Amino acid sequence: MFGMTGPMRDTLRFLQAENARFREENRELREENQTLRQVLDALRTLQDVSASVTADTNVMGLLDRILQSALSTINATSGSLLLLDENGDLVFTVVHGPAREPLLNYRLPPGTGIVGWVAQHIEPVIIPDARLDPRFSPLVDDLFDFETRTLMCVPIATTRKVMGVLTALNKDDGKEFTTADLSLLAVVAQLAATAMERAEVAGAADS
Repeated sequence: MFGMTGPMRDTLRFLQAENARFREENRELREENQTLRQVLDALRTLQDVSASVTADTNVMGLLDRILQSALSTINATSGSLLLLDENGDLVFTVVHGPAREPLLNYRLPPGTGIVGWVAQHIEPVIIPDARLDPRFSPLVDDLFDFETRTLMCVPIATTRKVMGVLTALNKDDGKEFTTADLSLLAVVAQLAATAMERAEVAGAADS
C-alpha cells in the first residue's frame, strides 16, 4: 500500500472485505443449490415409492428408510417421526440418532414442546436455538440425556387430518438449518402422509 493515501487504503480495504463477503455468499448459494437439487431428486424417488404402496407394504419400515435418507441429505444428526394417537398424544414411531432405542414408542402429551405446537397449528418451523424458544420443552432432553440445539419440525397432514410431525435436529457441522433443508423435510412429510393414507385405503379395500 506504499504511496496510497488514507482514503485510498480505506477504499481498498472495503473492496477486499466486500470481495470476501461475495465469495462467502457465493459458496452459501452453491451449497443451497446443491441441497435444492437433492430435494428434487428425493421428490422424484419418494413419489415413485409412495405411489407403489399397497396393503402389504411395511409403511413404517418404508418411512424409516425415507427419513434416514432425508436426515443424511441435510446433515442432521437426529430426527424422528411422531404419530398422533386417538388420545392426541404424539408417539415416537420412527427415531434416528443416539436416543433411538430408548425414545422409540415414547409418548408426549398433547401440545408438549415445539412438536406439540406444530401438530396443533399445522405449521412448519425452523428453530436456530431451541433453548431460546418459549415453545421448547426440555422434557425429552432431560429424560434421555440429549441436547437439542437447532431443529426443524414439519406437520404430517392431508386435507382430511393431521397424522403427526417430522423432526430433524442438530446439524453435524454445527450450522443452522436452511429453508432448503425445510423444503426437503416438507417433501418427506407430505409423502409420508400420502403413503399412510394409501395404506389405509388399500387396507380398507382388502378387508
